Amino acid sequence: MNFLFLCTGNSCRSILSEVLFNVRAPEGFHAYSAGSKPSGHVHPLTLKTLNNLNLPTEGLYSKTIAECEQFEPDVVITVCGSAAQEACPIYFGSAIKAHWGLEDPSHLELADDIKLAAFLDTVAHINRRLDALFALDFKQLSREELNKEIQKISEIQ
Repeated sequence: MNFLFLCTGNSCRSILSEVLFNVRAPEGFHAYSAGSKPSGHVHPLTLKTLNNLNLPTEGLYSKTIAECEQFEPDVVITVCGSAAQEACPIYFGSAIKAHWGLEDPSHLELADDIKLAAFLDTVAHINRRLDALFALDFKQLSREELNKEIQKISEIQ
């Protein structure tokens, strides 16, 4: 099952989601990430956060939605933050769609050590949602039931 995590710049939240998903995913599951207006780079604190957690960073780059369409995602999850008034990307197609809004720690005007703590908070938030996602019995859920369960995960703080 293919998942696509989308945000605006594809430099922080969607990249973190992609990596965290892939290191935990069961066999047959894979995630990609993209942005509606890719920044062209992965935020340095995203890379530092992943490195500090001993997670892979090789091959990560800021991608467009078009670059990920070839993976034919089954589920598309937008992670744009609602409070930031960001324009979330829209992906058209038959994929299940959900919005798991996350605030963007890369836009905080703080010292890097405090900002890095915000990145770790974002990682923890993503992991709580992934805990719920990977606890689902994908083989037993109908498409409609899966859609409802994925939507509910957005409420996890």
